[in-house]
Amino acid sequence: MNDLGTSMTPLAGGWSGRTFLGDVGGERAVVRVYVPDDARGPAAAEIDRAVLDLVRGLVPVPEVLEARRSQPAQGQPGLLITTWVEGERGDLVVADLLDRSDRDGMARLGAAMGTVAATLAGMPVRRPGTFVDAELALGSLPDLGLDEWVGRHLHDWPLERRARLERLAAQAQDLLDSVARACLVHGDLNPKNVLLAPGATELAAVLDWEFAHAGHPWTDVGNLLRFERHPAYVEGVLEAWTDLRGGTPDALREGARAADLWALVELAARAGDNPVASRAAVLLQAVGDSGDMHAWPF
Repeated sequence: MNDLGTSMTPLAGGWSGRTFLGDVGGERAVVRVYVPDDARGPAAAEIDRAVLDLVRGLVPVPEVLEARRSQPAQGQPGLLITTWVEGERGDLVVADLLDRSDRDGMARLGAAMGTVAATLAGMPVRRPGTFVDAELALGSLPDLGLDEWVGRHLHDWPLERRARLERLAAQAQDLLDSVARACLVHGDLNPKNVLLAPGATELAAVLDWEFAHAGHPWTDVGNLLRFERHPAYVEGVLEAWTDLRGGTPDALREGARAADLWALVELAARAGDNPVASRAAVLLQAVGDSGDMHAWPF
């Protein structure tokens, strides 16, 4: 393929600052840069390519043009180069829909997002784990319960507050254990990480798969409902998911909140690093203090 153009413009939307608009053969392309010390190792770009290849045709994703493995010994970053997809970032669409009090638009967006989560939840994987290479071989996830996860990450919290959250986490773990299967999980599925067709609430692309792993079927729904609480959106997500995967919206909402505690705890431990982590900490404190996984402090 043609060489990547030398002029690259940072793209808005993430907190890493490692995604750029570039040029390949005279066409716009998106370039994601992987630092040599990426936590997933030198194969990070290849893993993301493999995940995109796996889901293509099931959910809308950009086409991969090239993936370059990082070379830590030479200090060379990895690269993932994908086609440019026209569309508007989902979080900006949400803001516009809310400004216009467009309940129907929020419901359609929720249904589109819930359908993606349900589609991924229907892709079985033999066990939970992280992807470690371009063949999507599975590594391991922490071998501990959700209550232990709280203790490990939130040791700086006041003892009484942490103890309340640990008790709630143990109940959540019991609920999660009632589903004994694993599936493909996006890991960061929310409106910020999708593009919508201009002037519509139809998905043009699902982006940013670097947190993809094999995990719990409710995990992506928990992310979808973490900060977006508009009733029409929530109803759209839950109904679309249960239409494909079964169950009831109320049971799914409960399970999704339980599944999302894993991410909320990890984010809350990094409060101050970025706005999402800080907001997660406030939300988690309200959840723990109230003993209600559906608590909303904002």
